[in-house]
Amino acid sequence: MTQQLPQTPSAEPELSGVRNFRDVGGLPTVDGRRVRYGRLFRSGHLAHATDTDAAFLASLGLHTIFDFRNAADQRLEGPDVELSGVRNVNIPLSDPADGAEFWRMVRDGNLDQLKSILADGQAAGRMIASYRTIVKERTAEHSRVLHALADDSTPALMHCAAGKDRAGLSIAVSLLAVGVERDAIEADYLKSNDPHRRYRVRRSDSSPAGMAPEVMELLNPLFDARAEYLAAAFETMEEVWGGTERYLEEGLGLTPRRGSGCVSDWWTARSDRGRLLVPDGRPAPEPQPNPQPQPQTGAADGPGMDIRAGLSAPETPRRTRCPGLDAPGPGAAGDHSAVLRRTGPW
Repeated sequence: MTQQLPQTPSAEPELSGVRNFRDVGGLPTVDGRRVRYGRLFRSGHLAHATDTDAAFLASLGLHTIFDFRNAADQRLEGPDVELSGVRNVNIPLSDPADGAEFWRMVRDGNLDQLKSILADGQAAGRMIASYRTIVKERTAEHSRVLHALADDSTPALMHCAAGKDRAGLSIAVSLLAVGVERDAIEADYLKSNDPHRRYRVRRSDSSPAGMAPEVMELLNPLFDARAEYLAAAFETMEEVWGGTERYLEEGLGLTPRRGSGCVSDWWTARSDRGRLLVPDGRPAPEPQPNPQPQPQTGAADGPGMDIRAGLSAPETPRRTRCPGLDAPGPGAAGDHSAVLRRTGPW
C-alpha cells in the first residue's frame, strides 16, 4: 500500500522533548521547483522525546534518521528514541576529543574564565572556523548522506544536538545539491534563532550568578545561528573548490550526467525519483513507490555515476557555472577561518 505523504504544509507541531524541529518542504529551487513537503526534516536530538513526540515522529513515515552527534554527545544526552521500522544512521561530524577542554570551560567556567575564551569576538570566530572545517574535512560524511538521500533514504530526518550547526550544514549541503536558492537556505537556517527552537543553555552553575546576563552574552554566539557562519561555509566551497558545482563533484563525488555540466542536474534527477522536488505552482503528485533505478544515458561512454556502484566514467566533465549555485551567497564577504568539534551539551 502506498504511503500517503504530506502534499501541503501542516501546522508546526509543538514537541515538548525535541527542539528545533521543522519540515524543509516548500523551499524554492533556482529552476522553479520546490522541495516537497514531508520528505526532509531537521531537528535537535531525539533523546528526550516524550511518548507524544515519538508518536508524532512515527506518523511521518520516516525511512532514515541521520544522527550527526559523536559518542560524547550521545553519552551526555542519551540515545535517540527508537521508532519502529526507522533506520538510524550515526554519522559523527565532530571528534569527541577535539575541543573537550573548551566545552568543559563553557559548562563549568566562571565569568573570568569565560571571558578568556569567548570575549572580543572569540566565540563567533570559533563558530566561523568550525563551519569552514566541517566543509573541508567532512566531505566523505556529506557524500554518504547525499548518496543515501538520492538512493532510498527518504523521508529522512537530520539532527545533531541542537539541530543548528552540524545538522544545519548537512541540510544546507543537501539543499544546495538540489539547487535550492541560497537566500532560501539561509532563511531556513536562521529559523533556529526562533525562541521556541533555541537550545536551552545548561551550565553546572545554574544559580543567578552562573546564568547572569553578562555570562549569557558571552555564550550567545555559540548558540546563535548567524548568517556569517553559513556564509563562511559557502565561502570555503568557493575558496577550496572554486564553486558549489566543483565542491559537489570533486569534494562529494557527484558527477554530471552526460550533456550537462551541472552536478545538480544529475543529483536532482536522482532525487526526483525519491520525490524530493515538485514543480512550483502545481499540485504535488501523489507519492508512488520508487521505481527501479534506470541506467543513465551515455553512462558507458561519458560522464555519469551509478549511485550504488559509486563509479564514474573517466572522462573529465566540462566545467560550467550553474546559475544560482556558483554565485557567492548573500552576505559572503571577508576572510574567515575553521568546525565546532563539540563535546558540550549543545
